[in-house]
Amino acid sequence: MSGCQEQFARRPAVYVPPWATAIHAQIFEPVLPVTPAMTDLLTPAFLVSVLAAAVAAGTAILFACLGELITERAGVLNLGIEGIMLMGALAGAGVCILTGSAWIGAGAALLAGALLAAIHALLCVGLRANQVVAGLALTIFGGGLSAFLGRDIVGVPPPDSFGRIEIPVLAGIPALGRILFQQSALVYLSIALVVFLWWYIYRTRAGLRLRAIGERPEAADAMGVDVARLRALYITAGGALAGLGGAAISLGTNPGWTEGMTAGRGWIAVALVIFAAWNPSRAALGAYLFGGVEAGQFRLQTAGVDIPSFFLNMLPYLFTILVLVLSTREATRRTLGAPAALGRPYTREDRG
Repeated sequence: MSGCQEQFARRPAVYVPPWATAIHAQIFEPVLPVTPAMTDLLTPAFLVSVLAAAVAAGTAILFACLGELITERAGVLNLGIEGIMLMGALAGAGVCILTGSAWIGAGAALLAGALLAAIHALLCVGLRANQVVAGLALTIFGGGLSAFLGRDIVGVPPPDSFGRIEIPVLAGIPALGRILFQQSALVYLSIALVVFLWWYIYRTRAGLRLRAIGERPEAADAMGVDVARLRALYITAGGALAGLGGAAISLGTNPGWTEGMTAGRGWIAVALVIFAAWNPSRAALGAYLFGGVEAGQFRLQTAGVDIPSFFLNMLPYLFTILVLVLSTREATRRTLGAPAALGRPYTREDRG
């Protein structure tokens, strides 16, 4: 044995301070313990079930995200999506309990979302109020009003809900069929809406006007476009979609009504619009990503992985913070192509 080898052989083991061992034992082992169940998580069946659940769970976020997307494309920021989703969830569940029809409940959710968004349109377009303040007030208003009006139906199961519908032939495709073609009607509607909005925004004259009032409203006004009317229209339509997103929870993934049941999905939708660069197809991918994080919580617990619920519940918000931090820098906004007039009220005097 050479001198170098003898010196290496005599070298003591790596010293680990007692405080480092204590931190590992008290923090990391309780949060992420290694259990035998974790070795079975990467099986094809488990991954397919997570992806299918991600599409279902992400649908509510996707509806809200698409609603916020067309609102911001029109140049208006709506931070009241969370409150609108809560009112939509309440209206959907409540009307379904009264009528026995999930579809009528979904229509009520659309109407509730549109009415609440119309308030935002009145404040921000008609009265030119601060859009951030108006949106936050709308969230507080929607959360409080939904809690008050829904106190008598908490925990009451609706007689109808949006169950799984299998598409003939396509549902039999291995893996893909289970993920995309064995879902509820709202999932199929959201996918069709993504395709329609992409075509509408980028391939139609109306979509060009939508982008114009969000980028250069003074130029659009000079061309004869009624900026105020169109902005109010798109705010209302975006609110209707956010309300439908609430119904996708109360009549879909979690039938029934409980106070605060959206659990921050409205805020996630607002962040996703930035992440998606105001593009409907990217919004779908982002919504399913967050849906996967949400669905993974339950799948991991079902598989026997002993991860505390508070750790799993923070993951969607952690991703939201990361998206906002990375995407709200001015240079990043220019790179992503944010509407130039976003958040800026417009009057005809601005044309001068």
